[in-house]
Amino acid sequence: MNMPIQQTDNDLVQAVNLTELLQSQQQSYRSQPAPAYELRVKQLHALKAALLKFKQPLAEALNRDYGSRSVDDTMISDIMPCLNNINYSLKNLKKWMKPSHRHAGLLLAPAKVKVQYQPVGVVGIIVPWNFPVMLSVGPLITALSAGNRAMLKLSEFTPETNKVITEMLSSIFDTNTVAVVEGEADVAAEFSALPFDHLLFTGSTTVGRHVMRAAAANLTPVTLELGGKSPVIVAPDMPIETAVERMIYGKCLNSGQICVAPDYILVPKEKQAEFVAAYQKKFTAMYGNISDNSDYGAIINERQFERLTSVLEDAKAKGATVISANDEPINTEKRKIPTQLITDVSDEMILMQDEIFGPLLPILGYDNLDEAITYINDRPRPLALYLMSFNQQTQDKVLNNTHSGGVCINETVFHVAADDAPFGGIGPSGMGHYHGKEGFLTLSHAKTVLSRGKLNTGKFVHPPYGTGIQAMLYKLFMR
Repeated sequence: MNMPIQQTDNDLVQAVNLTELLQSQQQSYRSQPAPAYELRVKQLHALKAALLKFKQPLAEALNRDYGSRSVDDTMISDIMPCLNNINYSLKNLKKWMKPSHRHAGLLLAPAKVKVQYQPVGVVGIIVPWNFPVMLSVGPLITALSAGNRAMLKLSEFTPETNKVITEMLSSIFDTNTVAVVEGEADVAAEFSALPFDHLLFTGSTTVGRHVMRAAAANLTPVTLELGGKSPVIVAPDMPIETAVERMIYGKCLNSGQICVAPDYILVPKEKQAEFVAAYQKKFTAMYGNISDNSDYGAIINERQFERLTSVLEDAKAKGATVISANDEPINTEKRKIPTQLITDVSDEMILMQDEIFGPLLPILGYDNLDEAITYINDRPRPLALYLMSFNQQTQDKVLNNTHSGGVCINETVFHVAADDAPFGGIGPSGMGHYHGKEGFLTLSHAKTVLSRGKLNTGKFVHPPYGTGIQAMLYKLFMR
């Protein structure tokens, strides 16, 4: 019997006993360990309808949490990707769920081998503050598509958005199917230590290490979506004005508070000043004066604002040159920072050691492309790498000689929206993939099933061994 996906008299739980909540979901899963295709489709349709119903309240809540966050940016970067993800999953789910038939091989004949994809069980999802809708609902779509239950730990830095997410999900799911948890760092630590069947974390590399350590105690498989310093290479063939036009949106979206935001620019040395001028011109055309412009977002909170200004002051103190993208000073009251274009940078600056996660943009000059590639390869592998070049040889050279979670050529950040492709990091920028079919496989167990009929050829390899088995082995070894 299918479980109901609506329970209007049951709010999602907050300030709960997390262990009891997990055990309740596990028990519910055991009562229905293989949700039918029809139920999964019903859940996805319900989630889509709820997103459409709550899209405006979600955007308004995010604006309140940030103090200023573009409603249009939220629609483009939070709501729309989730709707596209649901549509894509609905279109492909039946194909994903179908067992795949494999070859048994001569040694096992006659036998049949298939791989059956079954839900792993209960999935834990730890959600960051920068895109709290896309990075909660997105993994949830994948978890439900694969037939799982899910528990979501929302960020304590987006309380207004959390209220709307909780209201939205409680309108369609009971807590045995989807549960939402809130709380400070201590709750997050307790959450990550629960014995989930899979744990998906999106956040910083530093916190990711703690999450992985906690999950290891339970041998819980983890998917870590982290970050790092994602570079942009502006190749010698690329017109600077075109390069800026292609990369600036990725840096300005959510004021750079995005894990795949361009972190620093590598540009031919003789074109650094041209790049700065082109960026200033384009930024001013897009945003003008940002203090009273609702299209340009604020820094999420005072803690993050102080971190960014401290990083900037450290760079200045160590010899960096800082230029505002629109000659407008930083607005301390509204926590708004126009892109700070930074030249004369060095590795001693905090700016070049940690992921920036904000509207600061170091610009480094290089003499030749090999030097730029070496600079990237000498550092931890990033979540994204961006190349601005129309030259096929240059594209092939960068693709074949660098490692990153993903790549955009002549674009930035939009690869995250590719539903039919995996998204994930490599090394310190992450572990595992989700999105699309790869997400379904990540949150499914691929169970190999071998079956024989009435004819039992396996008895021919039973002891006692003699010349017959030795002759067979000899023939196999000599093939």
